Amino acid sequence: MSINMAFHAFAGNSIKSKTPKSSDPFSPNSALQTLKSLTLGQTHDPSSPNFRVLPFRKGRPLAGSTGGDLGPNWHLGWLNMGDCKVFLENSGVNLGEESWVFLGSNPEEYVVYWAIDVSEANSLVGELGSRQFCFVELRTLMVATDWSDESAMGELAIAGHARALLEWHNNSRFCGHCGEKTIPKEAGRRKQCSSELCKKRIYPRVDPVVIMLVIDRENDRVLLSRQSRFVPRMWSCLAGFIEPGESLEEAVRRETWEETGIEVGEVIYHSSQPWPVGPNSMPCQLMVGFFAYAKSLEINVDKEELEDAQWHSREDVKKALSFTEYKKAQQTVASKVDQMCKGVEKAQNLATDFNVESGELATMFIPGPFAIAHHLISSWVFQDGFKGVETHMKQPSGSLSNL
Repeated sequence: MSINMAFHAFAGNSIKSKTPKSSDPFSPNSALQTLKSLTLGQTHDPSSPNFRVLPFRKGRPLAGSTGGDLGPNWHLGWLNMGDCKVFLENSGVNLGEESWVFLGSNPEEYVVYWAIDVSEANSLVGELGSRQFCFVELRTLMVATDWSDESAMGELAIAGHARALLEWHNNSRFCGHCGEKTIPKEAGRRKQCSSELCKKRIYPRVDPVVIMLVIDRENDRVLLSRQSRFVPRMWSCLAGFIEPGESLEEAVRRETWEETGIEVGEVIYHSSQPWPVGPNSMPCQLMVGFFAYAKSLEINVDKEELEDAQWHSREDVKKALSFTEYKKAQQTVASKVDQMCKGVEKAQNLATDFNVESGELATMFIPGPFAIAHHLISSWVFQDGFKGVETHMKQPSGSLSNL
């Protein structure tokens, strides 16, 4: 059966709430003023919120690992303000206020959360490693996350949000209008050109991507594709970036036609997912998922975009949904993270973490439950929320999502 989750991976961030009023101690500007006092060595006001800091190095969040009944579980390597200052001072790093990025707050626990980029502090790796912390690729943490654990999924969402913001800051150091340097504003929630003649406001960018499961007229087969960068035997949905002046539905039809030669008619929204594990130049993609109904069947693959594309029956796709293998992959990668945090370096090859049970391998598999592609495909396989295009056309699109 399909996996039901409260929200997609990287969504459901519990500390990214509505912005408080500027006078509130949990607002970005108020928290920044308190942060300035602390970094200048002044005593922390007992009435001020506590600060927790998440360091990143080259796009990798600091993480730790603890044992559990079902194996190790990773967690974010939050540092309190005191420890953070000691680590930075010992490493000879002096971060100004522009280096701190406000992530959110938890008023009930009286905590404000920050992220910092410590990529230049090489000595921090060993010092934090002595406490069994390690900087881990976000994609690795994504696979290692137990999707049935809402708390762990929340940690992943926080890490994804923080990485997207930090990468955006790294990519927007200069004004795209006049070329002058930019300066952070509102505790890193936006930037502004430093030129008095320009003062252009710059906000974090989001790159929208359509991802679609193309279904045949009889609702018996789906069109899945392979890219050359995919691990062996993995197939997934078609996807593509939205172009200027284009609606989501138009993007679905255009991308499907360009990549496979299939003409699409009805397009039905399913759900969306933040995707902060793409290339650094696009720090936060937003995957917008659809069911798309084919008007033609003959495939003509664009070999510059895809390695292959084929129609697959419901039974074949159901066999590829090997939830036991997904769980095994999650536990395997969680163990790798645990070893890394303990200082045991091992080569990370996520391609070998799927479908590696002894015996006959499945002829194909699809992305795991951390990806929206999985939920598009499994919803169709198990008919979650729909019974075909006729039913779709009578229902509001919100009824289609099982999230």
